[in-house]
Amino acid sequence: QVRLVESGGGSVQAGGSLRLTCVASRYTACMGWFRQAPGKERERVARILVASGSTAYADSVKGRFTISHDRAENTVYLQMSSLNSADTATYYCAAGFSCVDGWPVRNSWGPGTQVTVSS
Repeated sequence: QVRLVESGGGSVQAGGSLRLTCVASRYTACMGWFRQAPGKERERVARILVASGSTAYADSVKGRFTISHDRAENTVYLQMSSLNSADTATYYCAAGFSCVDGWPVRNSWGPGTQVTVSS
């Protein structure tokens, strides 16, 4: 089991930026960010393959969010820019050894960090 700890959430005005950080207790093959807004299902946001650095994004965040990682520190980041109210959600880090199209599956989850964007 991989332990994950997220940080960096908070409140920001529309158009602002935040950077989320997730530290994993050990190496994993793929890491990603998901989010869940009240009353909605959890959805994919971005993912990265640790070995290659290959990334992928949900259409809703392309061009605004950037996922990156520090392989040596087992850490993944999510730089979020041009935030809007639709980005308000609890953001969860995911990491694992099973990856489908690079997205973690059967993975560990962090406890989540809240991002609130006010207009």
